[in-house]
Amino acid sequence: MGFLIHGGNDYEFEDRLLTHLKTVIGQKLVKQESFFLSWSRTPDQGSGRVSVWLSPYVTVAFRFSGSKRPELNMTWLKALNALSNTPRGLIVISEEEAEAYAKKNPDLM
Repeated sequence: MGFLIHGGNDYEFEDRLLTHLKTVIGQKLVKQESFFLSWSRTPDQGSGRVSVWLSPYVTVAFRFSGSKRPELNMTWLKALNALSNTPRGLIVISEEEAEAYAKKNPDLM
């Protein structure tokens, strides 16, 4: 498990997911885009939803537990990127959800 560090808070994500988020977030911040990053918490995390505002003017860091970078899934990256360009912002979805999203939205991929 790794961490996205933002505004003095650490948010825990699995390393493979965090690697994909880092790629999409980095692409958006390089373009000077601000956006929400949102995800649902599991029952063992207290349930509910979390949203954080990311902008080029706020420091964000990524800390990974593993030493090897996971292989990137281009479909997952494209789905996350497509979601990041919606009014809701970047919504965290699983790799399986990204595959389903790509099938339902081939024009966005």
